[in-house]
Amino acid sequence: MRRPKRVNKSGRKDDVFSFDKLKLDDKGLIPAVIQDYKDGTVLMLGYMNPESLRRTIKSGKTCFWSRSRREFWVKGETSGHFQIVKSIAYDCDVDALLIKVRQVGDIACHTGKRSCFYRTIRTGKKNG
Repeated sequence: MRRPKRVNKSGRKDDVFSFDKLKLDDKGLIPAVIQDYKDGTVLMLGYMNPESLRRTIKSGKTCFWSRSRREFWVKGETSGHFQIVKSIAYDCDVDALLIKVRQVGDIACHTGKRSCFYRTIRTGKKNG
């Protein structure tokens, strides 16, 4: 007998996550947007492969794949500014992750800033 698909409160059928469903880039990576779980601030963007995602799920701390050093790294391992995972979601195309975290020390960027997204690009539009 087939197991019925789960339906969430909104009436939509829930997917059951599988690492095989991840759509990785040509280097075997998937972008992971890291967001503050309380106020929604986007803290950083990192890249994961299936193993770093497994490590993140198992440890409860974000683990990324360094594209430049070609090695795993746990955010906060040297600085003490760990990211404690509160939830992990994947997008509709299964090619990006959204990880909500509690940012220890309130610093996510290697520059010492809260967010890596502190630079802005001016547009032609004026406020208002």
